[in-house]
Amino acid sequence: MRLSRYFLPTLKETPSEAQIASHRLMLRAGMIRQSSAGIYSWLPLGFRVLKRIEQIVREEQNAIGCHEILMPTIQPADLWRESKRYDAYGPEMLRITDRHERDMLYGPTNEEQITDIFRTTVRSYRHLPKLLYHIQWKFRDEIRPRFGVMRGREFLMKDAYSFDIDKAGARLSYNKMFVSYLRTFERLGLKAIPMKAESGPIGGDMSHEFLILADTGESEIAYHRDLLNIDLTKRDIDFDGNLQPIVDTFTLKYAATDQERDPVTEKNLGENLVTGRGVEVGHIFYFGTKYSKAMNALVTGPDGDEVMVEMGSYGIGVSRLVGGIIEASHDEAGIIWPESVAPFKVGLINLKSNDADCDTACEGMYDALGKAGVDVLYDDRGERAGVKFTDMDLIGLPWQLIAGPRGLKAGTVEVKCRKTGERQEVSIDSALSMLSQ
Repeated sequence: MRLSRYFLPTLKETPSEAQIASHRLMLRAGMIRQSSAGIYSWLPLGFRVLKRIEQIVREEQNAIGCHEILMPTIQPADLWRESKRYDAYGPEMLRITDRHERDMLYGPTNEEQITDIFRTTVRSYRHLPKLLYHIQWKFRDEIRPRFGVMRGREFLMKDAYSFDIDKAGARLSYNKMFVSYLRTFERLGLKAIPMKAESGPIGGDMSHEFLILADTGESEIAYHRDLLNIDLTKRDIDFDGNLQPIVDTFTLKYAATDQERDPVTEKNLGENLVTGRGVEVGHIFYFGTKYSKAMNALVTGPDGDEVMVEMGSYGIGVSRLVGGIIEASHDEAGIIWPESVAPFKVGLINLKSNDADCDTACEGMYDALGKAGVDVLYDDRGERAGVKFTDMDLIGLPWQLIAGPRGLKAGTVEVKCRKTGERQEVSIDSALSMLSQ
């Protein structure tokens, strides 16, 4: 993509309403623009990141046998009346009346909708277990939306739902999601700490939230340092086997939010205790028959009797993750994207546009990288070098490939790693080989 043709409305000054790093940088980098309180338009750069995160989430859900569907944003209120949540949910739910005076709502979550789909389609235990998910926009009318996409009113969420014949099967589904979440966050370049959590309005008696580490995180946390040294992406995992040992590896290690910290345990951990701050990006729940009982979701069991299915739900804040990754990975100059979610892998900087040698070299590198399948943002604008460097650091692409008259005369270009700041002067062929890996 040529920057001269791209829609990238960067800002030099930080908007006054932005209170945290991710909000400031997303606005300055031209990723989002506010439509109204807590509601944002996603511009091309931000949308590319959003879709990359969404795809990784999708791949990890598919890997555990979870099947993707798509449910509507607008739901009938009668479903929520069946579960007794319509009045209990509170003012965060946006309630709507259609032209026929039917009560509707903009879904904050989908337990009722998926239970209705299940009860009208699945009749026998032979069709269990079932894992279903979708990635869809949600709305919760927060009283104080703030922090940009970190706590907005409209947000993109992956929510999944499990249906099992008994508690043992439901626990296996829960464990599948638990491990899948850890793998997902690792692929996103994040370290996530799972912590026991309250179930809140979703309900249930077993729940974990996943917090990623960020200095500007909203929650103060303490945890065993070993939790940072486990990489599940490098392991072959049998998701239909016994996952409890993996889950135990994480849940039996100490991890607590500020409200639940245990001074005695922390003293015993000694040097293994790490404290910091975290941002919640995922939450999983096992709630048994709460919804199946309320909404009469029954299947015929092995003995011919009807059985209430055991259920769980599992959410990942896809749009929230964009802000969360920035909170975990930025510096004073701007964003530092992990390569797995970066909008482009390489930022190609022509230090002297309209110079014949620079233009020829940059066009050649741009074409070569494109043919190698590398996403490149080519800054071909007639701007000063300082402007180009500033913008490229701000948007945080993992690699910068810099070509100027002096280097080209010596037969070299410069390759900069955004994360470390390391710079190398290498030949064009070496640069292309390095960046095409």
